[in-house]
Amino acid sequence: MFDIIGKRFWFFLISGVIILIGIISLATVGLPRGIEFSSGSILTLSFEQPAEHDDFKQAISDLGYPDAIIQQIREGEFLIRTQELSDEEKTRIEDTLAGRFGQLSEAQFSSVSPMIASETTSDAIIAVIVSAIGILFYVTWAFRRMPKPLHYGTCAIVALVHDALIALGVFSILGAILGWEINLMFITGVLAVIGYSVNNTVVIFDRIRENLTRGIGASFEMVVNNSLVETLSRSVNTSLTTLVVVLALLLFVGASIQNFVVVLIIGIIAGTFSSICIAPSLLVVWDQGEWGRFIPRYKPFRAKD
Repeated sequence: MFDIIGKRFWFFLISGVIILIGIISLATVGLPRGIEFSSGSILTLSFEQPAEHDDFKQAISDLGYPDAIIQQIREGEFLIRTQELSDEEKTRIEDTLAGRFGQLSEAQFSSVSPMIASETTSDAIIAVIVSAIGILFYVTWAFRRMPKPLHYGTCAIVALVHDALIALGVFSILGAILGWEINLMFITGVLAVIGYSVNNTVVIFDRIRENLTRGIGASFEMVVNNSLVETLSRSVNTSLTTLVVVLALLLFVGASIQNFVVVLIIGIIAGTFSSICIAPSLLVVWDQGEWGRFIPRYKPFRAKD
């Protein structure tokens, strides 16, 4: 039988390293925010004649927007991200660019004011916090007949925080490399990951409850390990089939849900790992009072006689 729980501190070490890299990226690079969270306007224009990226960027700069972010989506199609534009400013930009690069068409335009961006940011934070608190109470209530039911709810929340930190860290790195920005689809993906992760965790916790009730295993650690082995194939197969569907969305739907799909992919992988290796392991650590093993112990140096 696989001794998954016996390697729990190796799993904690792996997660700790990944999360630390993500935190360093968040502290140094940050998390690029889309217009929903930072205000501004996005204008996508398609030209009949191809245009060079550098020439297009210079034209936008000459119009008085030197800090605008320009992305070439495909040949002859550009995305302009800049400060909030009025209708008059947008019309002036389009007329000037049409005179310089030829006939164009407006593919997309969206604008968010600073006030709306601030409200969206606070609402997104509240949504994540409320969902986490709700999950804590739900898991605690579901295992209320077990000894120390709060342990189950708390470990599930720690696993969710683990998944969220990994998703934020990886997205921060991708944002620095590829120029991606978080938007409302990103928040939707994070909430979906939270629900998916807690589902896997509850399935494993439920098997632990069944085996404890039936008295299978000489110790709590053995019960948890047996439960993990029994649910391992179910957890992995569910995650793999979900990944296939998500990858299909990424390939066939495209950039419109890019953030949502990428967060789901990261979250499914991290959530599968946390539900198998982190949450149950934390239950064992808490039950056996092993928190001291997370703190390095240094022996005082003694000079030899």
